[in-house]
Amino acid sequence: MLNFKRAIYLAVYLLIVWGFYRFLFQLPETVEEIFIKPIVWLIPVFILLKKEGEGLSSIGISYKNLFPAVYYALGLGMFFVLEALIINFIKYGGEFNLNANIGSLPFITSLGLSFITAFSEEITFRGYIFTRVLKFLKNEWGANLLTSVFWALIHVPITFFVWKLDISAALVYLFLTTLFGIGSAFVYARTKNIVSPILLHVLWQWPIVLFR
Repeated sequence: MLNFKRAIYLAVYLLIVWGFYRFLFQLPETVEEIFIKPIVWLIPVFILLKKEGEGLSSIGISYKNLFPAVYYALGLGMFFVLEALIINFIKYGGEFNLNANIGSLPFITSLGLSFITAFSEEITFRGYIFTRVLKFLKNEWGANLLTSVFWALIHVPITFFVWKLDISAALVYLFLTTLFGIGSAFVYARTKNIVSPILLHVLWQWPIVLFR
């Protein structure tokens, strides 16, 4: 029960703190993903791990099921390529705009940032929050849906404050973000290895980057 409460408190903390950060600041992406996000997201996770007396394997950092983790991510990742195309179609008013746009950062740098972002977010949500909620509820889909709702809510600030999407585009994007959260927790529940949601996260994110 205590660990479940800690997981919920962590999710609420991120909703409030990260939401205010998105509202008040917009620093360069490299600063946000390499420095700010690990401080705000990961430090609380490792503090909670220390209080629990749990090891890194309890958040999926393990060699266990490494190859199945990769296979699950690659398989389900094809679905999220389609998701990215749907987002692109909606964003450009019913037309596909497939011109690659990775911003001003070099390709390798941008790809590296994607993995750093995925590591911070998946360790926090799937590795810590989902694991603790699942252990308490003893119901995978209940834990998955609860965690995925929090996951979608975390993306509300960037949707409106940074990307400035209109209501219809924002609602579709948040729905698809929820679907990703469900898929990410699904593969993690089967492998117990954080590699699977991290790879899936990059496969979900990169088509959006390349086709936005």
